[in-house]
Amino acid sequence: MMGASVLDAILVLLAVAVVAVAAFRKFNLPPILAYLFVGMLVGPYALNWIPESDGTLFLAEFGVVFLLFTIGLEFSLPQLLAMRREVLGLGGGQVAFTALVAGGVAWLFGMPLTAAFVIGGVLAMSSTAIVIKQLTEQLEVSSRHGRYSVGVLLFQDVAVIPFLIVIPVLAGDSNASISTELGLALLKGLFVIGVMLAIGHWLLRPLFHIIASQRSSELFTLAALLFALAAAWLTHLFGLSFALGAFIAGMLLGETEFRHQVEADIRPFRDVLLGLFFVTIGMMLDLAALPAIIHWVLLLVVAIIVFKVVLVTALSRLLDASQGVSLRTGIVLAQGGEFGLVLLSLALVEGLLDPAASQVVLAAIIITMVLAPFLIASNGTIVKRFYSDSYLRNRESQVTEMEEQSEHLDQHVVICGYGRIGQNIARFLDQEGFNYIALDLDPVRVRDARAAGEQVFYGDSTHIENLGAAGIGRAKVLVISFDDYSRSMKILEQVKRLWPELPVLVRTRDDANLDGLQQAGATEVVPETLEASLMLASHLLLLLNVPVSRIVRSVQEVRSSRYQMLRGFFHGQEAESLEQAPSFRERLQSVELPEAAYAVGRTLGALKLREDGVVVTAVRRGGIKGQQPQPDMVLQAEDILVLYGTPEDLAHAETKLLQG
Repeated sequence: MMGASVLDAILVLLAVAVVAVAAFRKFNLPPILAYLFVGMLVGPYALNWIPESDGTLFLAEFGVVFLLFTIGLEFSLPQLLAMRREVLGLGGGQVAFTALVAGGVAWLFGMPLTAAFVIGGVLAMSSTAIVIKQLTEQLEVSSRHGRYSVGVLLFQDVAVIPFLIVIPVLAGDSNASISTELGLALLKGLFVIGVMLAIGHWLLRPLFHIIASQRSSELFTLAALLFALAAAWLTHLFGLSFALGAFIAGMLLGETEFRHQVEADIRPFRDVLLGLFFVTIGMMLDLAALPAIIHWVLLLVVAIIVFKVVLVTALSRLLDASQGVSLRTGIVLAQGGEFGLVLLSLALVEGLLDPAASQVVLAAIIITMVLAPFLIASNGTIVKRFYSDSYLRNRESQVTEMEEQSEHLDQHVVICGYGRIGQNIARFLDQEGFNYIALDLDPVRVRDARAAGEQVFYGDSTHIENLGAAGIGRAKVLVISFDDYSRSMKILEQVKRLWPELPVLVRTRDDANLDGLQQAGATEVVPETLEASLMLASHLLLLLNVPVSRIVRSVQEVRSSRYQMLRGFFHGQEAESLEQAPSFRERLQSVELPEAAYAVGRTLGALKLREDGVVVTAVRRGGIKGQQPQPDMVLQAEDILVLYGTPEDLAHAETKLLQG
């Protein structure tokens, strides 16, 4: 009976979660909000379909373990040092001031000092998942306010660790003073971290080299899981949190060459268990008690948003950011976050917070997270209302400087993106005596390149006024050198509307978005993986003494056919992403016809496979392979057909060939 009740709860949870996540995705809202909604709906305070149990909470805690483990994998000390002004200055100031003010207010309202300390930490956090997702979709991650926001979030991720160390100790039964307990907790944490760092330094890399040499993905995944959970168990053994050990384990593995493989293996466990964690958070919210405390909840919501906007704006101004950038950064970070929920959940489990007071904080954080995507999406509009003059002046000054530099240029090249590929293109242009102007969003790169005398300017190439200032109306060619499909499409849409005759070269990583870019008006799309195949094949044929003229002709034929010959390949057991474009999911598949197959004795044309989205690229008969078979070809038993299409279309075509 116990097993049946657990299975019933899991089925209900999965069914509601699938519907909720699909609905939230349709409205472009983060899955985190869907999981919180599911918890509120099926929890003990609403429909009561799933009772809150120790088993559920324990399982959900492992979602936090894997979240901290993957955060540790992505933790980068060089990145911290490179962004030290944003991370330490802005991030450190934001966390410290928010925690002090929020904790102080909670203490003034009669909360014990330990509870006030926790509340300060909870409200200091913002949502990494929501902010990064929204900024990425809005093409603002590389902008100035985007970099400031990422710097603050990076510090918040690190600042969670001291709270994870301290909270379990504060919940202990020791009679020592708070300062003594905090000191002991930090010393214990430093000791455990030191031991784990030593173990990781001496044993981790050699151990994973041995495991990787076995060439077993199952063994590798098991080892990664074992290391993450063993580290979590070790910190828990010392009276600290599971999550702390997981973060350190991730940080240690993040310094090895196995980082990306580990992250790919762990992600399915993390996403499912983390979803369960947010469901349990939603289950904690007492909807029946909400009307009685709604005034406090709304007051706290306003306080969180207004305080964070004001604080982050003021701190950004101290870092010499403009008024517009400072306010945009404040708006982006004006919400509670998942790590705040992690700390709140841990404090409730440890008994540090009063359940009634925690309801106010929990509800307020959830509401700010619901509002966050809309606030972040409107950050530019809001700032323009407040600082329209200074905002426009700053942009106009950049545009004016670019116009002055480009006014003497004609028939030049405009390069969007000045990373490694953009710079290599510029070197070839310099060598051949062609003029160019490049735009980039990395201020350090722009500063260094301009100091070296190169024609590069800070500016977002998706803004048409920046392209106009670069003299695109007089340019001979536009080159989009970065691999960002959304930004490339935005540039193409604007350029082709105003300058339809301008040739545009676009770089992309593979052929996933090749058709979309070509349809948007790109003159040439250069997919890196396919071009690498062409170059490697060219060198190979040259070494095999194939005449150069024939090699050049073959390469030209492949390019003129838009790489059609190279776009189909046998994927084998390679995993595919459902988020990939349909054209990139197309593949080759072989189907052998037994004597009883429906297709035997019929012509290819009669089967109408093209109408099903499938192309027969070759037929192998008697060991001889015939390319591009004709529609009137009659199929025989034991023929092997090579089909090209998406997995779904291939499955349908195989059924038709075999069964009709």
